[in-house]
Amino acid sequence: MRKSKVLYRPVGLVLGALGGAVAGALFTRAWKLVGSEGEAPRATDEDRAWREILMAAALRGAIFATVKAAVDRGGAVGVRRLTGTWPG
Repeated sequence: MRKSKVLYRPVGLVLGALGGAVAGALFTRAWKLVGSEGEAPRATDEDRAWREILMAAALRGAIFATVKAAVDRGGAVGVRRLTGTWPG
């Protein structure tokens, strides 16, 4: 296993946890702007409409995927700066 890949694993884990927290906070803020009620619905909320539940799921997925891509890419760039090789 290449040095950069080994170095990237712990960095990726830490960045992933931080990214998850950031994505959760971003989703909460975004939902307050677009949602009809204060708290985002869960898929099993009986009193919430399908449309609202699916909209919340799509928004959450888009935010988490975007943050994950940004964190993964930033981590890989950082490892290349430290080691000189891309962690692929």
